[in-house]
Amino acid sequence: MRPGKPRLAPLGGSELSAEQREILAPLRRGDRVYNIFATLAHHPKLLKRWLPFANHLLFKSSLAPRLRELLILRVAWLARSEYEWGQHVEIARREGLSDAEIARVAAGPDAAGWTAEDAVLLRAADELCEDACLGEANWAALRQRFGDSEIMDLVFTVGGYTLLAMALNSFGVALDPGLKGFEG
Repeated sequence: MRPGKPRLAPLGGSELSAEQREILAPLRRGDRVYNIFATLAHHPKLLKRWLPFANHLLFKSSLAPRLRELLILRVAWLARSEYEWGQHVEIARREGLSDAEIARVAAGPDAAGWTAEDAVLLRAADELCEDACLGEANWAALRQRFGDSEIMDLVFTVGGYTLLAMALNSFGVALDPGLKGFEG
């Protein structure tokens, strides 16, 4: 059962130390900071070191953005991370995923309508979340479609977003205003 309210409230205003304000400044969007960052600000040294890794996964990955978002949405669904799901539905739409594809992520890799590439990618997310290892058949299928860097980014994306889902779920990070979770 997920927390019904934040266990660690997002920090803001006078609650922030100079170090926290410095770390959060570039993460501001208009007059606010997303709840994920304002919550992780409880541990500024961790947040500061986590951000470059998260930046790689989201902005520097060798995976095409659409494929990256399929992976992240599948992780969010499997981990039941409503915050991760809500944020990445918006990003996935910007990267060209249709609402039908986004909804189909919940059904998994065997759902009708996926391309062979999408299905192997979603299957990889399932295997990594279930067994922390890619099986031989899926490894071979991935090797036919992706290079070393892409497969490494795939594994690190699933692992990184699984870790993040654990944090978001455990800390009870609330959806930001305007975001919809699984029901949206």
